[in-house]
Amino acid sequence: MAIKVLVVDDSSFFRRRVSEIINAEPRLEVMDVATNGKEAVDKALRLKPDVITMDIEMPVMDGITAVREIMAKGPIPILMFSSLTHDGAKATLDALDAGALDFLPKKFEDIARNRDDAVSLLQQRVIEISSRRSSMRRPASKPAAPSAISAPASSAQRTTKPAAPTKPSSAGRFKSTGKRYQLTAIGTSTGGPVALQKILTQLPANYPHPILLIQHMPATFTAAFASRLNSLCKIKVKEAEDGDSLKPGVAYLAPGGKQMMIDGRPGSAKLRVIDGGEKMNYKPCVDVTFGSAAKIYSDQVLSMVLTGMGADGREGARMLKSAGATIWAQDEDSCVVYGMPQAVAKAGLSTEDLPLDRIAERMLVEVGLS
Repeated sequence: MAIKVLVVDDSSFFRRRVSEIINAEPRLEVMDVATNGKEAVDKALRLKPDVITMDIEMPVMDGITAVREIMAKGPIPILMFSSLTHDGAKATLDALDAGALDFLPKKFEDIARNRDDAVSLLQQRVIEISSRRSSMRRPASKPAAPSAISAPASSAQRTTKPAAPTKPSSAGRFKSTGKRYQLTAIGTSTGGPVALQKILTQLPANYPHPILLIQHMPATFTAAFASRLNSLCKIKVKEAEDGDSLKPGVAYLAPGGKQMMIDGRPGSAKLRVIDGGEKMNYKPCVDVTFGSAAKIYSDQVLSMVLTGMGADGREGARMLKSAGATIWAQDEDSCVVYGMPQAVAKAGLSTEDLPLDRIAERMLVEVGLS
């Protein structure tokens, strides 16, 4: 049975364009369209589509308000379309905060290198987030908190499945492995902004070492996302800059369109922020940062791969594993898209398979703060 999609946009041209792309994929079918947020809410509740694509700026009711109402009355996976501007970044963060699962740039030339790739990516995103329909629940009366965006990802390669990593019960107590660390590194993509916010807001100001954050995200969004996280967290969160000295209790978010690496030695290391590279699929790339961390910090890295499409992070995790570092993966049930964590787990690189709502707790036990 085809995945039913409701397309919402006040532009007849864009509605038609998106509908044509969606209907070109045999697994997808546009069941209806809406021209404003109010109409979207009414049709979402009546037609119960599997996925909604939603514009932000619309008459009568904007997309953010529509997302909030849909998530309160009958949650449905929602993919936002956003402009890649500062205001667009803030609005997209608000939409994801309201409950939308992911976003794509409204200008298709900003999505991928060519039109065919952009079309394929849009179709893939709709298919991926549709899988979350059965697990979505009405949110609490207070919205979850800030989020942001993800950038293109490719399909994970499958490898022989090893013994499953440890998955703690919801009531189980964690125990520290006794390892010593000098760096935490977290990589993520689709669904990552909400996941990062949930984890980072639970960390105390005296978190004992620096944290590197690699989130697939366009260049115009990372500054806004870092600022939002910083306003919510006890630790300091900033967009990484070339030459930043790594300090305990500070999280450094890799800038969109760039690569974040480490120079120096533990205790006096600095960040190198360089051009993203024309041939790189991900800018920033989890593999690049993880590999750099393995080279400088060896076995003293606590790393995590969270929700996201594709397999970015797997090869970097392999380098970390070879150096003796610790790698955890977010579990399937709590992921928006179980791609990146699955690639790491299936390669036998992660030692623990953790639900999102317990990752911060596990981190604090592991670093000796709980």
